[in-house]
Amino acid sequence: MVGVLESSFVVPSDETPKGRLWLSNLDHIAPRGYVGTVNFYNKTEATNFFSVEKLKAALSKVLVLFYPLAGWHVVGSDGRIELDCNAEGCLFVRAQLERTFDGINVMPSNRELEDLFVPSVEMAGSSPVMLMIQVKIFYVI
Repeated sequence: MVGVLESSFVVPSDETPKGRLWLSNLDHIAPRGYVGTVNFYNKTEATNFFSVEKLKAALSKVLVLFYPLAGWHVVGSDGRIELDCNAEGCLFVRAQLERTFDGINVMPSNRELEDLFVPSVEMAGSSPVMLMIQVKIFYVI
């Protein structure tokens, strides 16, 4: 069972340029949607193996340099999709999975894998965010 422990927005740690970026014609003909990427890390012997707060702080710094990722998709006055660099942030979800990793089929085309590890667009609410990150921690049951 997946349990969402936290759902929040991580914003840039410093001031970023504001304004809208016009998307190219190639951006408009490409299928819209999010691309899910899944990375797995084994726990190490370190006592502080993983810190969600450190991850969020690092992401906040990265969003200063890559500020468009902290923006939203919007519809411009001419009906074209644009990128509003508004520094509203990216969606960050922290969840836990009460299941062992050994019981999961990690084949690339496995729909279960996507359902378990890729945040859904619905989690962003009405916000057309550019970036969604989900951290899942496995707990041995």
